Amino acid sequence: MTAFSKNDFGPGFSWGVATSAYQIEGAVNEDGRSPSIWDTFSHTPGKIKTGENGDVACDFYHRYHDDIAFIRQMNMKVNRFSLAWPRILPGGTGPVNPKGLDFYHRVIDRTLELGLEPWITLYHWDLPQVLEDQGGWTNRDVVGWFSEYVGVCARAFGDKVKHWMVLNEPTIFTALGYMQGLHAPGRKGFANFLPAVHHAAMAQAEGGRILRASVKDAQIGTTFSASYIQPAGPTWLSRAAAASYDAVVNRLFIEPALGLGYPWKAAPFLLALKRYIRPGDMEKLAFDFDFIGLQTYFRQMVRFDPLALGTFAREIPHAERGGELTEMGWEVWPENIYLLLKQFGAYKGVKRIIITENGAAFPDTPQGERVSDPQRLKYIQDHLAQVLRARQEGVRVEGYFYWSLLDNFEWAEGYRPRFGLVYVDYPTQKRILKDSGRWFGEFLAN
Repeated sequence: MTAFSKNDFGPGFSWGVATSAYQIEGAVNEDGRSPSIWDTFSHTPGKIKTGENGDVACDFYHRYHDDIAFIRQMNMKVNRFSLAWPRILPGGTGPVNPKGLDFYHRVIDRTLELGLEPWITLYHWDLPQVLEDQGGWTNRDVVGWFSEYVGVCARAFGDKVKHWMVLNEPTIFTALGYMQGLHAPGRKGFANFLPAVHHAAMAQAEGGRILRASVKDAQIGTTFSASYIQPAGPTWLSRAAAASYDAVVNRLFIEPALGLGYPWKAAPFLLALKRYIRPGDMEKLAFDFDFIGLQTYFRQMVRFDPLALGTFAREIPHAERGGELTEMGWEVWPENIYLLLKQFGAYKGVKRIIITENGAAFPDTPQGERVSDPQRLKYIQDHLAQVLRARQEGVRVEGYFYWSLLDNFEWAEGYRPRFGLVYVDYPTQKRILKDSGRWFGEFLAN
C-alpha cells in the first residue's frame, strides 16, 4: 500500500508512457524508410556493447495495434511517441513518403480510438544518414532541414495531435553523439560539439515557432535531460566545479529558450560558441514553450579536476557511492527528481513541467505469464512520492510519463537493459505486462 493515491496528484495530472521510434519500430527497410544515423552506428562493429542493432527491435511497426492497448490496460492517458524523420522524409528534405505518414496516422488513430492522448516527439535522435553525410547537426543548414520536417509533420498531423515536443534531450545527442562519440553519429571533439549545440538550440526554438503557426490550439514543449549536480565536498572548488557542470548538464538548452542566453559565466569554455553565432541568432534562440519535459534518472556527484577540459569537473562513478544500482549502473536516489523539479520550477519562464521520462532497468525473468519486478515498482513509487512532494510545495509539475512502455533497444547498451512496463521476449516478440504495469493499472483505476 502506497502512502499516496492518484487523487493526491489532482484530476488534471497527466499519466503516460514514453517510447521512441528507433528503439521500438524495427522495419528499417520497409515502406520507403531510409537509413538513420543509428542504423549506420549500430551496424558499425564495436559501437553497441552487445553487437546488436534496431533492425527489428520490438517490431512495433507491425504490432502497434496491440502494444498501444497496454497503455489503456494500465489506465494511463498519454501515449508519448516519436516520429522517425527518415520514415517521413527519406531524403532528409524534399519528397514526402506517403507510407511513412500513413503509418503514423494509424498509430495516432489507434491512440485516439482507445481514448488516449497522442503526444508527439519530433526528433528523438534518428537523423537521416543522408543529412549526416552533409555534416548533420554541425552544419548550420540543419536548422532549415529540420524546419522543413517540422512543417511536414505539423500539416500532416496537427488536426489530430495537440501536444508536441520539439527535441528529445539535446544535451545528450550533442554531447554523446558529437563530442564523446558514444552515440550516433560517433563524432568527437569540441569542434563538433559546439556547432551542434548552437544549431540544435536554434532548431529547438524554430520548431516551436513553426508548430505555433501551423497547429491550432497546440500545446508545445521540448524535453531536457537533467541530473541534480551535487558537489563531492564542501570546498569552494567543488562547488565551482558543480556549478560549471550544472551549466552544461542542466542549463545549456533551457536558458537560451527562456531568453537568458547560454550559461557561459558558469562555464566559460562555452564562450567558444560565439564563433558559430551570427547576428540575430541570440534573439532567435528564445521561444515561449507551453511546457517543458524533464527527463531524469539519477543525480551526478562531481569533484574538481584541473585536467577535466571545459568544466574542470569529474563525476564520481555511481558504483563508488555505495547505493543501490540499476542494470545500467545508475544510482537509485529518488530525491534527485524532487531537487530538479525545484530547480527547473524556479525559472520564471517555465509555465508547466511534465516528467516526460523517468524509469529504471532491472533484470527481469518471466515466471510463466508473470514478470515480478519489485525493484522497479519500488523505484516508481519512491520517485512518485518525490514528484508529489514537489507538487505539494507549489512546483507546477503536471504529469509523469514512465520510460518505457516496452523493453527496447537501449541505444549503445543494446537489448540487455530492460526499462519496460511490458516485457518483450525478443526471439518470439511475445509481450507480458510486468507487475509494475499491473500496479499502474490498479493505482490509476477509476
